[in-house]
Order: sequence, then structure tokens, then C-alpha cells
Amino acid sequence: MTKEFKDNKNTATKEGRLKEVLPCSIGIFIHNEVQNIGKLLDALLNQNLRIARIEEIIVVSSASTDGSDELVTEYSEKNPIIKLIQESERRGKSAAINTFIELAQKDIAVIISGDVIPAENTIERLVAPYLDEKVGMVGCHPVPTDKENNFVGYWVNVQWRLHHKIALQSPKMGEMVSFRKVMDGIPPESAVDEASIEAIIRAKGLELKYAPDAIVYNKGADTIKDFMKQRRRIAAGHLWLKKTETYNVSTNNPSFLLKPLLTEMVTHPLKIHYMVAIILLEAWSRYLGWYDLVIKKKNPFKWDISTSTKKVDI
Repeated sequence: MTKEFKDNKNTATKEGRLKEVLPCSIGIFIHNEVQNIGKLLDALLNQNLRIARIEEIIVVSSASTDGSDELVTEYSEKNPIIKLIQESERRGKSAAINTFIELAQKDIAVIISGDVIPAENTIERLVAPYLDEKVGMVGCHPVPTDKENNFVGYWVNVQWRLHHKIALQSPKMGEMVSFRKVMDGIPPESAVDEASIEAIIRAKGLELKYAPDAIVYNKGADTIKDFMKQRRRIAAGHLWLKKTETYNVSTNNPSFLLKPLLTEMVTHPLKIHYMVAIILLEAWSRYLGWYDLVIKKKNPFKWDISTSTKKVDI
């Protein structure tokens, strides 16, 4: 069941003056996301907004065949700010982002994976930092819904805890980001779209900012095979970015990683055997990513979908 858009006009402060409002365009990128796209659109339509204002939500659907397009169409009929762009083939997420960048009407853009759910204040916290003209990109704080009662669930949670702690030191973007639209597009062959945007924003002399209170809920893989598939693809993507753009993300910097890793071990001493296994599997994933890119000459910018990550329950 769809919901009406809760619009926010310029809101008055306690002194009766009008606050500055920052309009934004939102892009969502999906391929067969019928399990989550309705919940995602509901979450966006019910955001608590004061400074931010959602002007449009553009859903780019790449060759979806599971009813996702029909569901988005149902929402768009009730909420005209929602627009569906249908692509007949999958060209990769970065290519879909370029379609959004070309169509987006506002200078502040928010991009969201189709398999996550933002908290009710997330858009506000991703957009408000642009009151500072030096800020060029803002990253959210991904929080997994996975339980830690098995090895894979613990691995998922460790990954995002480390991501959070590293991002507090040096902003690292993932899952859902906002940025100033200072580019015509990103390399369509990039398998790590947020990192590619990071590189462009930094090259423009603008700052990256991490918003730890901009929560977005995601679902990790349920199996080691699916998780390894993700980590391998990301490793290849980061290597490709380093090779082509000479840009290295902060999570690849050992000086940022060491302290959070040690903290994790001290905090969870009974799971050190899990941590040892995680370190070995991560190292193997990075080797496989290197093998794919350097030896096989394969850049996985159109990746196989990990179906176990597609249902977010919060």
C-alpha cells in the first residue's frame, strides 16, 4: 500500500524566521528489488525534514522482471515526485548513476542502493552539511540487520563496525551517499561507484564528510559464498580505481584499519577465532579480486546479484 508524500516547505524557526532549505534529487538503482523497493520508497516519503527538501525521486530500473517496475509505477501514480526510468538491459550500477545524474534537476544528489532502508532522519543528515560550501560529499552510517549468532552474521557486523570506525577517522562512503553534482558522470566501468564519486569530489578540491547519525539499514549475505562474492568484486573495483584514478579508499589504508581491528578483538575476546578466519577470508577475497582484474582482465562492474542480501527487515 502506497503512502502520500509528506512535503516540507520552508520551516519556521522558534524566532519566526524561515530556515534555509536545500532541495535535493534522490536516485535509486534497482534490478529485481520487489522485496524492498516499496519499503524504501515508504521510508523516503516519510522522512523528517527541516533543512532538506526532496524535490524528486528517480528510480532507475535495469532490466527488472520481478514486478519491481509495476510497484514503482503504483507509487508514482500517487506521488508525482517519483519517476521511473526503465532500462532494457543491465549496464552496471555506475551507468545507471550516470542516467540519474543526467536527469537530476537539483545540485545536491542522493544515491541509494535499492536494497537498503534509511532511518527517518537520514536524508536531513545527509543534506544539511551542504550549508558549508566546502563540503562536496557526505556518507551515511550503514547498520546491518543481521544477527551475530553465527559466523557470517558476525562477519557482516564486524565489516560495518570497522567501516564506521575508519570513517570517523577518514570518511569512507558506502550504501547511501549525497554529493554536489559537480560532474557530468562517473566512469561507467567502475564497480565501486561511491569510491569513484569520492575521487572526483576530492579532485575538485571539495571535502568529504561522514555523518555517523545518518543511519541506513542493510542486510548482509547469509552465506560465506555470497559474502566472498561481494568482497571479491569490491576488491577488484578498488584496485581498478587505484590503477585508473590513482585513488585509494581509506579502508585500504593499514594505518586506519589496525586500531579498530585491535579494538574489535579486545571487545570480543571469545570470538578471536572468528576474527582470524575473517582476516584470512578477507585476504583471500582481495587476492581473488587482484586475480580477476590483473590476470583474468575482468572488471566486475556488472556483478552477479547476491540474493540473500535483498530483504531488509527493521
